[in-house]
Amino acid sequence: MKKLCPPHSCGEKKMVVKLEIYEDKEKTKAMNAVSRLSGVDSISIDMKDKKLTVVGDVDPVVLVKKLKKLCHAELLSVGPAKEPEKKKDDKKDDDKKKEQQIQDLLKAYQNHNPYVMHQYVHHSAEENPNACVIS
Repeated sequence: MKKLCPPHSCGEKKMVVKLEIYEDKEKTKAMNAVSRLSGVDSISIDMKDKKLTVVGDVDPVVLVKKLKKLCHAELLSVGPAKEPEKKKDDKKDDDKKKEQQIQDLLKAYQNHNPYVMHQYVHHSAEENPNACVIS
């Protein structure tokens, strides 16, 4: 007896499938076949890379079986539907760490090359959008 998950109990996933499709007719057939599966929230196809992206509570095996009836399909990745958001504090900490790394590298460079007289200071355009930078 097959055990089925109730809808949304397994969690939404983002699945990327490589397809061998070359025409809009094949694209339409693939989109229609996937849209009939229960639990699909969104579908998109990148014709340039020939990749189908499906977001929803769908079994990846069922998805690939359905697509293989139409064309060659290869599952590339399965992951969470949404990537965890970074908090603003984490972003500020990352910026502070990067700034500290730059300062440490600059000190190491100056210690290695004591004859270098020039010190370049990096100012971003965000700090002073009207600044003029001369190198």
